Amino acid sequence: MLLKDITALFGPSGWEDEARNAIRKEAQDILKEKEGRVYGDTMGNLYAYRKGTDEKAPHIMLAAHMDEVGFIVRFAGEDGQLRIDSVGGIDARCCVSKRVIVGEKRVPGVIGIKAIHLMSDADRKKAPDYDSIFIDIGAKSKEEAEGLCPPGSYATFESEYREFGDGFVKAKALDDRAGCMILLDVLRESDYPGDITCVFTVQEEVGLRGAKIAARKVKPDKAIILDTTTANDMGMVDSHKQVTRCGDGPALTFMDRRAIIPAQMRELALGAAKKHDIPVQIKRGNSGGTDAGEIHLTGEGVPCVVIVIPCRYCHSGVSVCKLSDIDYAKQLAFAVLDEMKDGTK
Repeated sequence: MLLKDITALFGPSGWEDEARNAIRKEAQDILKEKEGRVYGDTMGNLYAYRKGTDEKAPHIMLAAHMDEVGFIVRFAGEDGQLRIDSVGGIDARCCVSKRVIVGEKRVPGVIGIKAIHLMSDADRKKAPDYDSIFIDIGAKSKEEAEGLCPPGSYATFESEYREFGDGFVKAKALDDRAGCMILLDVLRESDYPGDITCVFTVQEEVGLRGAKIAARKVKPDKAIILDTTTANDMGMVDSHKQVTRCGDGPALTFMDRRAIIPAQMRELALGAAKKHDIPVQIKRGNSGGTDAGEIHLTGEGVPCVVIVIPCRYCHSGVSVCKLSDIDYAKQLAFAVLDEMKDGTK
């Protein structure tokens, strides 16, 4: 599946159906020629299990979340405007005038706010919040709006995939469909001899909820998590405050707000990168978190490697990554798997 196609899929946290169905079909096609199966759970996670040939090799779980940040409709006003809240962390300041699609009917809309000409001085000094923005779908009444997009409908940014500049790409849902694409490549191409379970998790953006269920179900020996992370490598940020830089390769997380990665797993990943001449950087901030936050706490503990792709403007409709970083993240995942094959269960 191409990055252009997988990022275009509709899949906000709690309503990942379209993304899950497309990924399920791709995984099933891949496993037609291999021994394995694709299945789900009541939470909505998707599992693609590929049986290995070496029973002594560790069972590896690879995880990437298929949900994206989005919005949920609370109600429609008498004027037909949809009042919304965020699903996952979206700063209201980055929402104004952005195009969206809403609900099962994929109704087009635009996020609006009071025009600047009508704002008071106090309004102009105040940052937008979710009480001041709304989705305009062109409805003339509350009844028409809620008939098209009833309360509880989900919305996502509508953002065209485009490659630009020196090997960059902008799209919605790079966080974390880029990781999902890598997991599909692992299923298709990896020669890891042990059992592999690739898990496309749900509801990561609202608290790692799918991962908590998935890790308990899989009970892996070790895990590799693929995700994105903040790249604040713009000119106005001092170099020592930059978390990651686009173009310097994928980053390894040593610590974030939900997990501390064991030293032996960090060294394994760094050694794999060096051995295969893969550029790699260290995530230099400990904010945020990934599915590792729940996976590493499962059972008696699951040693994790966290590979993250630098991403500018995360949690917006125009996230930006460097294509080479995504490719090197894939190479690093393969290299780490290769290092894990001689490990013990």
